Amino acid sequence: MTAMKEEAHMRVHIALAVIVIVAAVIVHISKWEWLVLLLTIGSVITLELINTAIERAVNLVTTDFHPLAKAAKDIAAAAVLFAAIVAVIIGIIIFLPHVI
Repeated sequence: MTAMKEEAHMRVHIALAVIVIVAAVIVHISKWEWLVLLLTIGSVITLELINTAIERAVNLVTTDFHPLAKAAKDIAAAAVLFAAIVAVIIGIIIFLPHVI
């Protein structure tokens, strides 16, 4: 996968997903927790892929600075950041009762 090879953030998301999946196996989360966890991981990775696609498309169209190009890249990156923050909150909600 090109994004895995060329995008550092994608590698970080995949590495964290693997760690979370291993932790979920260790603490024996429920079926519903698995569903939420997998949907959350899938959402973050999907948004990272969309962010990468938007960045590449904008770079293909122009190499010059343009406020709309910057806005498109910033908004796509913000979507990934928001999903990652929500993923952390979901992770806390799922894992905290198993750890305490």
